[in-house]
Amino acid sequence: MYAIKVELKLNNKERTLMRKHSGYARFVYNYGLALTQNLYAFGVKASIAKQINEIKKVFTGYTKKQPENQWMNKLSSKVYQQAFMDLGQAYQRWSKGLSARPVYKSKKDGDSFTVYDGNGKTLTFAGNKIKIPTLGTFRLKEALPCRYVSQTFTISRQANKWYVSFAVEADRIPPTYHPEESVGIDLGVKCFATLSDGSQVEAPKPYKKAKTKLSKAQWRNRKKQFGNRRQGVKQSNRAHMFFDSLAKKHARIANQRQDFLHKTTTGISRKFYRIRIEDLNVSGMLANRKLSAAISDLGFYEFRRQLIYKAEFFGTKVEVVDRWYPSSKLCSICGNKHDNLKLSERIYQCQNKSCLAHTITIDRDLNAAYNLLNAPMDRVRLAQPEITLADKK
Repeated sequence: MYAIKVELKLNNKERTLMRKHSGYARFVYNYGLALTQNLYAFGVKASIAKQINEIKKVFTGYTKKQPENQWMNKLSSKVYQQAFMDLGQAYQRWSKGLSARPVYKSKKDGDSFTVYDGNGKTLTFAGNKIKIPTLGTFRLKEALPCRYVSQTFTISRQANKWYVSFAVEADRIPPTYHPEESVGIDLGVKCFATLSDGSQVEAPKPYKKAKTKLSKAQWRNRKKQFGNRRQGVKQSNRAHMFFDSLAKKHARIANQRQDFLHKTTTGISRKFYRIRIEDLNVSGMLANRKLSAAISDLGFYEFRRQLIYKAEFFGTKVEVVDRWYPSSKLCSICGNKHDNLKLSERIYQCQNKSCLAHTITIDRDLNAAYNLLNAPMDRVRLAQPEITLADKK
């Protein structure tokens, strides 16, 4: 199973419709979350599934029929039903330790909602139009190449662009041959990825390049009336336009980073069968205020996540080396450990005088990539995705 995500080509009326449904889903989600928290405070010991089921009945039989909530009858009923399902799944993930406790949704979190066809799976035809259940037919920026069969459709907004995504129940046949057998990959700030075959991958660092433009745009618009809900100050039209343009800039930065990571991970997965990477403590690395901006701009965690989930598509084997394995300090030839190696030293020279690496120098990241490739099996484990297929079902 894999997903298809395409951009919608909407007019102003259709954008308003999408925003209404997104607000509807957010309202229902917060409504159910508030009632579950109240039931817990009153000591109700029923399961979350039973509580949400009863809350859904109250919402359908009483809340929707109130005069101030008649606007709900003009929107798709599948939206609020899916919102209750999403709340139940959020509680399940929290009980399994996969995520934090569910919190209230806000407009600042973005716009997204899900609809489905209650009669079963629907056929999506090839072309530049798509029929979304209970919403209607909409134009696409990019035509679908073939027909797809799906039941659930998720509509989301990024900056001023709307997207629709749906899952396709099909299996991609992984390749049976890879040009290279194994590779060790060392990630770093100066050079994004150094492979044990001697190649290096340089990251574009989109945020670093756009940081100056973003700061200038914020400085030029510093005197606009941004609004304050608590004080009753309304946001000006110019401020609204500024925030829209700022969201476009940040979306472009995110798209550049995602494009680079997808192309890099796909190229590595197609070339190598066994991929070894280091178990980096990304959250701990971000605590360093001098390197946090550069590390977050590179996307180390997303690089690892994409390699792991693409292993199923390309038939690769991703292995994670122990976090405490000193890959940067060990000599890749004799195994001698260099305890006084500083982060500023980019060239590795073995301290063992009888070693060949004592007379010659090697790039620090390349030496670490060799060590990751040849790490002992007791320091290596198979990488696992965060969400298993059982969790998805």
